[in-house]
Amino acid sequence: MASSFPYTCFTCRLRIQSTRRLSRPRTFAGIRQVHQLPRPPTAPKPIPDLKNIRQNADLHASNCIERNYAAHAIYPSKIQSLSEEVRVLDQDLKSPRSRIKQLEKTIAKLSIAARQDANTQKSSEGSSSGNVEEEISALKLEAQKLKDESQTMAVRQSACADEINRLALSLPNLSSAETPVGDNPRLIEYINLDPNAPPTWTRQSSKELTARSHVTIGTELGLIDFASSATTTGWGWYFLINEGAMLEQALIQYSLSVARRRGWRTVAPPSIVYSYIAEACGFQPRDQHNEQQIWSIEQSDRDRDNKPQRSLTGTAEIPLAAMYAGRDFNATDLPIKMVGASRCYRAEAGSRGVDTKGLYRVHEFTKVEMFGWADHNPSESSDSSNPTSDDLFSELLDIQTEILTSLHLPCRVLEMPTTDLGASASRKRDIEALFPSRYRPTTTPSGNESGLEWLESAWGEVTSASICTDYQSRRLATRVRGGTTKDSRFPHTVNGTAMAVPRVLAAILENNWDAENGVVVIPEVLRPWMDGMETIGRRE
Repeated sequence: MASSFPYTCFTCRLRIQSTRRLSRPRTFAGIRQVHQLPRPPTAPKPIPDLKNIRQNADLHASNCIERNYAAHAIYPSKIQSLSEEVRVLDQDLKSPRSRIKQLEKTIAKLSIAARQDANTQKSSEGSSSGNVEEEISALKLEAQKLKDESQTMAVRQSACADEINRLALSLPNLSSAETPVGDNPRLIEYINLDPNAPPTWTRQSSKELTARSHVTIGTELGLIDFASSATTTGWGWYFLINEGAMLEQALIQYSLSVARRRGWRTVAPPSIVYSYIAEACGFQPRDQHNEQQIWSIEQSDRDRDNKPQRSLTGTAEIPLAAMYAGRDFNATDLPIKMVGASRCYRAEAGSRGVDTKGLYRVHEFTKVEMFGWADHNPSESSDSSNPTSDDLFSELLDIQTEILTSLHLPCRVLEMPTTDLGASASRKRDIEALFPSRYRPTTTPSGNESGLEWLESAWGEVTSASICTDYQSRRLATRVRGGTTKDSRFPHTVNGTAMAVPRVLAAILENNWDAENGVVVIPEVLRPWMDGMETIGRRE
């Protein structure tokens, strides 16, 4: 840029210097904050809904507290006060700028008059010219003083505007009316499970439950190798071997086939993105003390301050959301539905006790993710041929339910509470499966329970589905144009897990384990991708 535009005004230089200072990386828990890093020239400009925040500051503040973003609760009021300061500065700048224009015109007229007098009245040049020059100097001094004052106000105004945007982009999405407030999810339904007829393994001894662990089963049957991965890479990685590797591919292909049958377009996304993309999608810590999920790729000292940071993706949701960053949709093309299988990377493994054993919480895994865009023009939403984000959300849940039902996994569907939502989600539903090895009975089932509260420790999340309204599209500058209105608007996004391979694989090993015969029964829907085999284990 410098070679193409050699001159940069003082105001711009100040802003560039300020940006460079802000872009210097900070660290917490060994991870650099992505929002402090330089962005590529192609990065779309985020467009937060400042009007909504200013007009509903109390709502956004209480939303921050409900969603466990308490440190952000003061941001809405700060945005209001800074916006008022920007307005006042804008008014205050009008008078000096107007006066500067008047002075410049007067100076120009006096300069022309002085030159004319010099040509026609050379005999009086000394006194007359001197008076004019003194007047011009005084006017120039006044103009320069006003320019300096205006410059100071303009720099402050620009700094306020930048801070308003930074604060607004840090706020979490507003929660849906469907989202329970607090810490407790709301039970929606069970899948493949009668609450009045709990699984038979709940009556097994602790020793039998330990033997039912997918770690024990996978190791004994030669399906999973944790020892070798500890040597090659470290704790939190694994090798899938023989039928274990085949089962992974079967789960991928089966989930893709279900989504494709419903019109979801297959995509193979990259596993590395610019770090600002991950942040725009809502993958950001609640505060500097919170655990970061995303891994950043190390850069040399020379590149750190001037080259955009890149990160490994924690889910295909991130690159899929960014496919249309800075671009416009035609309303007639929506909804757009994509499903992609990718390798995912999380830095969070190793901090949650029992969750860290085996395949349940690992650093690298394969996941099939669904992602969709839907128009949110109210005048078109009533048209049944134009599904809304609520419609796509329901479709995501139907696909997840179909897959888990056909795998015969006992599950429950939960409407997740505000404290469990990340920054981007307005609403989220999780589906959890039963893992026998996680079962830690606190009470003995009497057979009279109306629910399965005593099974609480055995549940583990296997899918998630979220509505993110316009949170991601605003931050990625994705718009919709056309339809019944000429105004552009931001589409709503939805995302959901079609298949989290390691967790579902672990659930299959534990729930389909036949201890008497020493085999794992393969779900029928997966057998076409397993060379037709029905069981994994003991051979005759």
